[in-house]
Amino acid sequence: MPHFAKPPAGSWTEQYPELGTAPVDYTDSIDPAHYEAEREAIFKKTWLNVGRVELLPKTGSYFTKELPVADTSLILVRGKDKVVRAFHNVCRHRGNKLVWNDYPQEEVKGTCRQFTCKYHAWRYDLEGKLTFVQQENEFFDLDKADYGLKDVRCEVWEGFIFVNLDPDAAPLKEYLGEMAEGLEGYPFHEMTEVYTYKAEIGSNWKLFIDAFTEFYHAPVLHQKQAVKEEADKLMGYGFEALHYQLFGRHSMISSWGGMAPPKDPNMVKPIERVLRSGLFGPWDRPDVQGLAPEDLPPAINPSRHRSWGTDSFEFFPNFTLLFWAPGWYLTYHYWPTAVNKHIFEANLYFVPPKNARERLAQELAAVTFKEYALQDANTLEATQTMVNSRAVTDFPLCDQELLLRHLHHTAAEYVKKHKERTDVAAH
Repeated sequence: MPHFAKPPAGSWTEQYPELGTAPVDYTDSIDPAHYEAEREAIFKKTWLNVGRVELLPKTGSYFTKELPVADTSLILVRGKDKVVRAFHNVCRHRGNKLVWNDYPQEEVKGTCRQFTCKYHAWRYDLEGKLTFVQQENEFFDLDKADYGLKDVRCEVWEGFIFVNLDPDAAPLKEYLGEMAEGLEGYPFHEMTEVYTYKAEIGSNWKLFIDAFTEFYHAPVLHQKQAVKEEADKLMGYGFEALHYQLFGRHSMISSWGGMAPPKDPNMVKPIERVLRSGLFGPWDRPDVQGLAPEDLPPAINPSRHRSWGTDSFEFFPNFTLLFWAPGWYLTYHYWPTAVNKHIFEANLYFVPPKNARERLAQELAAVTFKEYALQDANTLEATQTMVNSRAVTDFPLCDQELLLRHLHHTAAEYVKKHKERTDVAAH
């Protein structure tokens, strides 16, 4: 593997002097008080992606999103006017959860004409208005117009649905900023074949983001996924990225790899040769406008390197968009449930297959990804166990771990500024 050029500053990290180069304190991943501060300062104040518009294909389509980190559950629904809205999933009568099936903590989806509370049958239309009260004449001066569902800020960018629990937050487009602008025009809407994984991970939410924002670990942790000769080469090469860039609270890494097909088919396992697919996705690029290298949005492969294979865009706080050169993409979400636990969600998006071979190629990519993710998740639970000991709390990060340094710095700044505002308000 060739060595890729670094910026004039001499390293990627030193381009951003505010981050420093000292070891990073990981107490933020084990301290319950800090976690509680993150819940208030970050997850109740920033824009959170909760899915895509394809989950709401028609009038009355809905799904719920559990957000224990923000002490709420949400309903996302497409109204009669085709607008996507978000509401707190709570009936205005006695506070019962409005939309759920057999188990109150499980997320659900479906299609309906109205929402009816299981407890006393209050009804709400798709726009959140209260339309029916059981035995309304038994209430005192009740005006149904005053008791609609509590709405939540909801906006859509490139088909991705975002919510913000802060009614005073800046608009979504302003929050996503320059990095998102550089991705606009990618054919997300063409990739409607979706494979989904979801699991509870025994680690702090930031630790899993750490794992997926550096590829320095890949030649070591994932070496058994390659044939031995190729694994030995990767171990010898190590890893260097093509490009890193920070965009305020957001960040990205651009990497080589993901070539499809590989230069030498013997580099990969027999099943990958048969199905023409693997971790990097199906080898045959789908026939969709906008996926040719010269047609990709400017933020993807920003160095325009011929060896480019994948880009990972980290939207703070917990949403990752990862593009692969063969023409598909991944999303990751990390939803905290405790200081040392979170729900990890991964979605793989492909152009719908046209035949059985294409379907099998996509399924191979999906199951291969699952194996990689399991290797990462298992390692992270071991990390959390030992960080909890507090025997060591400061850890040195290399130049290929810039995005880790940036994540911990950004999260700490949100907590610091929130505390300052709270202290001022208290006085």
